[in-house]
Amino acid sequence: MKQINKDQALAAIRNGEFGEDIIRSAEKVTVILTQSWCPQWHAMQQFVGDILTADVWLLEYDRVDYCDAFREFKETKLRNNQIPYIRYYSDGILVAQSNAVTRELFQLYLEKLP
Repeated sequence: MKQINKDQALAAIRNGEFGEDIIRSAEKVTVILTQSWCPQWHAMQQFVGDILTADVWLLEYDRVDYCDAFREFKETKLRNNQIPYIRYYSDGILVAQSNAVTRELFQLYLEKLP
């Protein structure tokens, strides 16, 4: 699992989308945006690190000094106020979105990516 750094997160806020370095880091990419205390995220942590068919990027935004700005971006620009929030990309194009999922559903999303 790869960590979204401050520069990447602030660029997403400015540009309204994650950069090519994230969304084109592999053919299939997931971006997980969450807060560290979230019980659903704790459950997902048990399996997302095992995923080998996609790059998995993570930002636990409650742990960063730009938390309020990022949360506002996520809730207004990305239009999702639930955590964890997952964005699925195929060849750099956003093709699906979800919130907390089981291992089976996460794998199903990845298998259905074009």
